[in-house]
Amino acid sequence: MSEPLREPSFQQAMEITAQWLGLWENGELSDEVLADRVGELVASRDGARGFFVVSLAGDCPLMDRLPEPLVLQLRAAGEGVVDLSARNLAMSTAMALQHGRQGDGGQQAGSERVQARCTELLRLLEPGAVKQRLETLLQAAGQGAGDDVAFLDRWGYDAEQRRAIAAAVEAVAG
Repeated sequence: MSEPLREPSFQQAMEITAQWLGLWENGELSDEVLADRVGELVASRDGARGFFVVSLAGDCPLMDRLPEPLVLQLRAAGEGVVDLSARNLAMSTAMALQHGRQGDGGQQAGSERVQARCTELLRLLEPGAVKQRLETLLQAAGQGAGDDVAFLDRWGYDAEQRRAIAAAVEAVAG
């Protein structure tokens, strides 16, 4: 597979992803072609971020169905995709709790959908890389130690949110 000529910006990646998902939903793009395109997109950090923002939070059912060719491309993309999936799991879990506290059921449901999609995706990615990444996240959320403490602190997650993140991490294995 050839590398893309240039890496898309985060904004470009979101726009490209939205376009591709629309074509896929309308039957104008096969699972295989979509998977190949996504494989090129997620080769860069901004490309992967843009893809996940649109595909995880959007209404398109792609991340609920996860066609096999797409799973293979996301697995092949390696640790960058695992890292973003773990971070998205943490953020959606914390935000679901926050929206619930604020009585915003619609936003809470959206965050819970992202959380469920991340959980399923993490179960399909390379098990060794997922286990290692989730152990780091669990150490930070559960014990306040390790590489992800700065990530959790940057977003200002409180103790209850960190407990929810730890439970979500443990649920991936379940």
